[in-house]
Amino acid sequence: MKSFLTTALIVLWGAQAIAADTTIEMLNKKGKERMLFSEKIARVNVGDTVFWKAKSKGHNVEFIMKNGVPDGVNKFKSKLNKDTQYKFTVPGIYAYWCTPHKSMGMIGFIIVGDNKENLATIKKVKFFGKSKKLAKGLIEKL
Repeated sequence: MKSFLTTALIVLWGAQAIAADTTIEMLNKKGKERMLFSEKIARVNVGDTVFWKAKSKGHNVEFIMKNGVPDGVNKFKSKLNKDTQYKFTVPGIYAYWCTPHKSMGMIGFIIVGDNKENLATIKKVKFFGKSKKLAKGLIEKL
C-alpha cells in the first residue's frame, strides 16, 4: 500500500511539473517599444495554457486565421481590454496580433510542442506596417 501511494504521488507531482502555463502581457509601452506583447515568441507544450493579461487598455488577441495557425484550429479573438486565455491542443506555430495595433507591430508567435511543420504557411501571412519588418525577423528566429 505504501508503494502504491508513493507511486501515485510521484505520478501526480510529475503531471503538474509537465504542465507549464505562460503569461504574456498586452502593453502600450515597454522601454522604447510601443504597442507590444511582452513576449514576441513563446514556446509551450501541447495542453499548456497561455494567459494574456491586459496591462494597458485598448488591446486584444486574435489568431491570424489565414495561414497563421495549424490546420484544424478554430478562430480565436478576445474582447478589447480583457484578460484572456487559450489552451493549446494542436501542435504547430500560431501567429497572432492585437487587432487595433497589428500595423504598429503588436504581433506574437506561439510554438506548440516544438512543432514547426506549418512554418512554410506562417511565412505566407500578410503583415502590415511595422509588423511586416518585425515578423520577418521573428520568423527567422522560430
